[in-house]
Amino acid sequence: MASPGRSMLYSLLLFIIILSLLEMYRGKLASSEMLTIVGGLISSLLFVAMLTFIGNYQESCGSRTGWGAVIVAESIALIAASTVHRVCITTCFLFSAGFLYEINKLSIHMLVKGEAKTKRH
Repeated sequence: MASPGRSMLYSLLLFIIILSLLEMYRGKLASSEMLTIVGGLISSLLFVAMLTFIGNYQESCGSRTGWGAVIVAESIALIAASTVHRVCITTCFLFSAGFLYEINKLSIHMLVKGEAKTKRH
C-alpha cells in the first residue's frame, strides 16, 4: 500500500490527467446520448481521485475525514461534468454515489481486517 503522501500525489496527477482529457474531448462526449453517459462516468472518476486526494491530505495533517470531503469532491466533479453536458451532471452524481458505496464497503472491510490482525497479537 502506498503512503498517504505518495497516494496523494498520484491521485492529484490522475485528477489532472482525467480533467485534461475530459476537457479535450468534451465536444465528442456531448455529441451522442451514450457518450454523454460516458462523460458522466469519467467525471465520477474525477470524484474518486479528488476524494482520495482530500482524504490523504487530511490524514497527513492529522485531521479526520468526513462528509465534508465527500461534498467538496462531489462539487468539483459536478462542476467539471457541467462543462461537458447537462446530462453529465446527473450521471456523474449517480455513478459517484455508486463509487462512494463501494469505497465505503471496502473501507469497512479493511478496518475489520485490520482490527482482527491487532487482536491476534
